Amino acid sequence: MPKIFLFLLFFCLATPMWSQPTTQEQLEERKAKIQLEIQEKEQLLQSVKSKEKSIVTQLLIQKEKIGLKEKLIKTTEKQTKLLSNDIYTNQLKINQLNRDLDQLRKDYAEMIVKSYKSRSEQSRAMFLLSSQNFLQAYKRAQYMKQYASYRKMQGEEIKGKTNQLVVYNNKIGAQKNEKEKLIVENEKEKQQLVKEKQEQEKIANQIKKEKGKITAEIKKKQQETKKIDAQIQKLIRESIAAANKKTAAANAKTNPKTTAAEKKAIESSTKIVLTPEGKLVSDNFKANKGRLPWPVEKGAISLGYGDQPHPVFKTLVVHNSGIEISTESGSNARAVFAGEVTQVQLLTPLKKAVVIKHGDFFTTYQNLSSVNVQVGDKVSAKQNLGKIRTDGEGKSVLKFMVLQNTTPFNPTSWLSGR
Repeated sequence: MPKIFLFLLFFCLATPMWSQPTTQEQLEERKAKIQLEIQEKEQLLQSVKSKEKSIVTQLLIQKEKIGLKEKLIKTTEKQTKLLSNDIYTNQLKINQLNRDLDQLRKDYAEMIVKSYKSRSEQSRAMFLLSSQNFLQAYKRAQYMKQYASYRKMQGEEIKGKTNQLVVYNNKIGAQKNEKEKLIVENEKEKQQLVKEKQEQEKIANQIKKEKGKITAEIKKKQQETKKIDAQIQKLIRESIAAANKKTAAANAKTNPKTTAAEKKAIESSTKIVLTPEGKLVSDNFKANKGRLPWPVEKGAISLGYGDQPHPVFKTLVVHNSGIEISTESGSNARAVFAGEVTQVQLLTPLKKAVVIKHGDFFTTYQNLSSVNVQVGDKVSAKQNLGKIRTDGEGKSVLKFMVLQNTTPFNPTSWLSGR
């Protein structure tokens, strides 16, 4: 019973150890990704500083960098904890192996002593010849054979467990070295984090001195955003009018009894009058809510949907009719769903926009420097629409919107999780 209990105890403790390598690999991958993001933020920050651009942008990048540093520290701490669990589990196994070996060696020594005492061939022969009958002699012969086999098996078991002990001792030594390495690495990251926070404080103090100027810049940008939003709404209304005009003409052609009033009602509707095919596309788009691919291959949301406090000046409320996704320089925008391009427009001298219709839904892709599609094109999901513009501060940001007719929705709830 005690041996069964010890086996079950070891099995329970060892199970996490067997699954551990995958978890450690995942943490190592996560850490490498965070380190790459920190490197990218550092390059972006240096680019912004060298061009002496917006100090607010510097602060935002610094905040993102600090957040990534804190994630890196937490990830390394998780690795250290998992290694500690591994070391503890392996030490239990080593202790158990040592106990097993002590017992095996003791049993084996007793066996050798007994074998030595009955080592002569004469005593073995006498043991067989003194049998009362043939059956007893046969059983004694089998016993001697099994005894020799058991002794050999015990010797092999001692050898096997000794080898296991060497393996586990080597493993635990490597794990202790790795743990020490992670502790030193984490300590360096913590010291670096202190410096990063000091730099953040320095930038924040500089912003306080220029608060009036910066606040004016933010308000100016919000006015520009409202102006562009109005342009987008105008483009959507034009797309609705063009789609309804086409539907009215098709109805009149297929149904000669269509009255002028019915045709006018379709053409003047502020919402898309769906054909059976259009309804199918619209329903399909709606059914994919929460599963649409991202409009960029790599990126993160830098400004969410709706009214929200400015990331630096909390008393200022900024409005966003879509979401802004920061991505790598040179990245392309891509369609999130199959549809028809209804608008390709120049919003400002440097910013272009693409509008795609999906039944009575629309998706818009703003801040493009170049466009690869034209009005009337049928596009597929993930198709390249054009290159995202990189501004003078080195930022590449795509503004993405989802609307049903002219009503905007929060795009985040339509995109798949990452």
